[in-house]
Amino acid sequence: MRIKMTLLAPAAAMALPLFAQAQPINGLYIGAGVGGNFLNGTNISIDGVGDYISPDFSWGYAGLLSIGWGFGNGFRVEIEGSYRRNDTQGVVASGEAMPGARGTASSYGGMVNILHDIDISGALGGLTPYLGAGIGYIWHDYDKVGWGIGVASETFSGNAGALAGQAIAGLSLPISAVPGLSLTAEYRFMATKGHDMSGTFNASAGAGIMSSKMPFDVDNSNHSILFGLRYAFNAAPVVATAASPTTAQTYLVFFDWDKAELTDRARRIIGEAVSARGNEVIRIEVNGHTDRSGSDQYNQGLSVRRANAVAAELLRRGVPRNEIVTRGFGESNPLLPTADGVRERQNRRVEIILK
Repeated sequence: MRIKMTLLAPAAAMALPLFAQAQPINGLYIGAGVGGNFLNGTNISIDGVGDYISPDFSWGYAGLLSIGWGFGNGFRVEIEGSYRRNDTQGVVASGEAMPGARGTASSYGGMVNILHDIDISGALGGLTPYLGAGIGYIWHDYDKVGWGIGVASETFSGNAGALAGQAIAGLSLPISAVPGLSLTAEYRFMATKGHDMSGTFNASAGAGIMSSKMPFDVDNSNHSILFGLRYAFNAAPVVATAASPTTAQTYLVFFDWDKAELTDRARRIIGEAVSARGNEVIRIEVNGHTDRSGSDQYNQGLSVRRANAVAAELLRRGVPRNEIVTRGFGESNPLLPTADGVRERQNRRVEIILK
């Protein structure tokens, strides 16, 4: 067992924390992100000639919008639209650096992504890592990419689309003040199978200027670091029921899926409840609960085992048995209502109520 979170009802009555425990997304969500993009250098290859010049690109910017659906078990699927833009910072031709790098390269298009939010049981203080992969179609645009100084220049312009794939690694942090809203930070590697452009080659030397249609091909692989926001429409707030310190104090102890054993952390939390007991407490309710994964009969027994594990620790710490009332509620009283079969950690809990 690993403890997910402990809530003191009197403290919750004063203020909600800025950041909340993450919850699996269940239903519709939208997202947006902006940040930096690095476009790998490439060779501009001409049919029948081979590699002609090799441009490198400086850090640019990227942005994306997405709409998706979460299945309540950590998995999500989304549709994404993105845009990336980078300036040319250097050009090499025949092994020689050419003067006056110029032009821009941009990429835009759509992807379909599959992602998985990894449940790490609150080990990072509410941060949830996620991984994903996507496939789609990306257009790549060259706007006068090349070199030029004085009266001499060579540039390429063109546009072409290609199949693309991407890998995604990110972190999300929910904001408790706005249920469903999360901050996101992520890295994306996006690459295409290459772009065959029926573009334009422009060259000048002295007073002579040449502009001609010319097919050429380039590679397109990008490293993006993005920061953004994600909003899940049907997320429920994390509720802590307030109570007067003189009448009741409530501690919530959360369990891993299908577990009822206590860890050192769990025992410390129970010790806090014992320390807060005082002379006015005459009754301690220990109520066990489960989420809605598993059968009703199994969950009823699991909730009792969780309650008994907490009660046993209370007894070990000197609480008289006649003060403790132990009950198991199975999956009947969820903190967060879910569909049947959903693993929801906020529902896998024992409530310690001091009265």
